[in-house]
Amino acid sequence: MTITSSSLKLLLVPLIACLATPANGQRATQDDRIGRVLHGLRPPIAIKGRPAVRWTIADRMAEYHIPGASIAIIDNGGLAWAGGFGVKEAGTNDSVTRATLFEAQSISKPIAGTAALVLIDSGRLSLDADVNRYLTSWKVPDNSYQAQEKVTLRRILSHNAGLTVSGFSGYRAGDSIQSLLQVLNGDKPANNPPIRVDTVPGSASRYSGGGMVVMQQALMDVTGETFPTLMRRLVLGPLGMTLSTYEQPLPESRRGEAASGHDGQGLVIAGKWPIQPELAAAGLWTTPTELARWAIDLSEAWTGRSRKRLSPAMAREMLSPQQPPFGLGIYLEGKDESFAFRHAGSNAGFRALLVMYPAAGKGAIIMTNGDRGDALISKVMTSIATEYHWPSRVQAEREAVPLSDAQLVGLVGRYSLPPASSGTPVFFDVSREGGQLFAELKGLGSYPKSELYAADADSFFTIDGLPVSFTRDSSGRAQKVRMGQIEGVRR
Repeated sequence: MTITSSSLKLLLVPLIACLATPANGQRATQDDRIGRVLHGLRPPIAIKGRPAVRWTIADRMAEYHIPGASIAIIDNGGLAWAGGFGVKEAGTNDSVTRATLFEAQSISKPIAGTAALVLIDSGRLSLDADVNRYLTSWKVPDNSYQAQEKVTLRRILSHNAGLTVSGFSGYRAGDSIQSLLQVLNGDKPANNPPIRVDTVPGSASRYSGGGMVVMQQALMDVTGETFPTLMRRLVLGPLGMTLSTYEQPLPESRRGEAASGHDGQGLVIAGKWPIQPELAAAGLWTTPTELARWAIDLSEAWTGRSRKRLSPAMAREMLSPQQPPFGLGIYLEGKDESFAFRHAGSNAGFRALLVMYPAAGKGAIIMTNGDRGDALISKVMTSIATEYHWPSRVQAEREAVPLSDAQLVGLVGRYSLPPASSGTPVFFDVSREGGQLFAELKGLGSYPKSELYAADADSFFTIDGLPVSFTRDSSGRAQKVRMGQIEGVRR
């Protein structure tokens, strides 16, 4: 069952929560700001000379088939506002609140990395020692790539340790749940290949969830604790993240607190959510409000104002470029007042994004229970950035270049993209309506037709900021398309 626009609007009652109880005038001002955010969603790109595009969060959630969302906004170095929208599961009236648990997906990585840095701060681990020094239950198999350079925690956290396996697809209720050693070795019933070194450590930057699993085993071997236990002791408990847990599967007693995942059509995924035994890489259940506690604490340590978990020196190391765009367990962007740390998440049925400007004390965390959550998140973030005067991520204006009929007609057609993880064929259909070019993604759920705006004859962009480029043959007919980092060929 999908959720309709009219039914969704009845459920979108934000639960406003402030850290302190402000005076009536202050509360009204905050409520006004939130109202402008929620009714002023806008795309990251505005087209020069075109009317301004604005939406409400209810409209966009219905359009993208996203039953539920949760948002926390950080301003002036503290939690300014948090609210839940929609429902935990399509077809129910069980509302999302600020306490509803969502899968953090890959945002699990920087939180897990914080635990490693706490142990490094205390002298129990080293950032630059061979990680095999700490591994006792399993070892990174030796090979020629490691003759001179070794896998270290610094390299694991900055994604240049040479380790394989970028991500994990998870499991469903009823599947055999494998041990961590089976994941590391790629042994059945694990659904991933073995995690191995296939490039010289330190030589190249390549996102590796597999590396985080190696770190997970190292932390367990050093502390003698299960991963959920050590995370609760080292990070979650001290930061007051009392709802958050790395337990997988989620204990039955807590499943009523959790949002169910939904596909691109708004249908509940099999088993309601993926089970992720790769805990450090993707296993955290949490809320935007509790992730805000972590982001605020890291920012305070980085500025030297506080050290609940990390010393100022370690916080600065975490937020220093290692191999760009990575710090230690986190993405970095910008500089000076525009300097930010961020991490996105993507598990089946869930999408999330955390952005924090530590110098400005501003940021936000958005979590959704739908596969098309990225489209909603980008628009909500742009609206928040505008209202709260962020140093970046505000809407940018771009000019669209007019093209001739001959230039446009050579791009029209169907392009085959890599298949979905399920094996379903995926296509990028390009059509023309008058002097405008449109594209529609097919095979990954219900995606609307989007207009493509020309930067030049072969390069285009959408109002969501997605770059699309074409490669033409000598006749001017496009044979290939590149959509972001994904390439396709004309059928």
